[in-house]
Amino acid sequence: MSTDLLGRSALVSGASRGIGKAVAAELARRGANVLITARKPEPLEAAAAELRALGHKGEIVALAGNSGDADSRAAAVARVVAEFGSIDILINNTGINPVYGSLMEADLDAVRKIFDVNVVAALGYIQEAYRAWMRDNGGAVVNVASVAGIRSTGVIAAYGASKAALIRLTDELAWQLGPKIRVNAVAPGVVKTKFADALYSADEEKAASVYPMKRLGSPEDVARLIAFLASDEAAWITGETVRVDGGLLSTGGL
Repeated sequence: MSTDLLGRSALVSGASRGIGKAVAAELARRGANVLITARKPEPLEAAAAELRALGHKGEIVALAGNSGDADSRAAAVARVVAEFGSIDILINNTGINPVYGSLMEADLDAVRKIFDVNVVAALGYIQEAYRAWMRDNGGAVVNVASVAGIRSTGVIAAYGASKAALIRLTDELAWQLGPKIRVNAVAPGVVKTKFADALYSADEEKAASVYPMKRLGSPEDVARLIAFLASDEAAWITGETVRVDGGLLSTGGL
């Protein structure tokens, strides 16, 4: 079992299920102490109990909070530092997508909320981690983007535009925060989670057929890549957005 993150501390947002929960498990497996946060307390505590039951070296702490709220972000970062003594790793995983279909018919308040949670909140978390620890001690940030931020979908256009902004933010921050802080992103294709259920549940075989790997992603596929980017194994990688999409974009489609 790898223990390359032993003694480090991480915050994972949107971690009550799906990719965020899998990332927390992988970081803890590799030795990191992890604070998980999400909006709803009950599912979050259930996730924390499941993660602790895995028996990994890293400790798991849960703190409910809304990533779109500045006070919640500040409280989460402060709790990581108070509980574990540092915040070495930040995983911005929280994302929302309440808008489907044509942008010409989109509710602008809903679009505004997408950008506030998917982009502004990610920057807010990074600012908090920077002030609390990373400015003086360094660290690694991984933002969870999407292949929808790289190529147009037509169906989830507002979400895709927000993830394109997150990818661009990753580039800017890698340049501004180096050499002490590395900032990278991952761009998953469709991953089998409740969040993406509408994109595959009606006919999973058909949804997977367009992928060269002939299957959809699992949360663990993404988690392993994120843990690598957060580790010293990726010490000379920053400003990168790594696709983890089963080869989808290689086909020219989405």
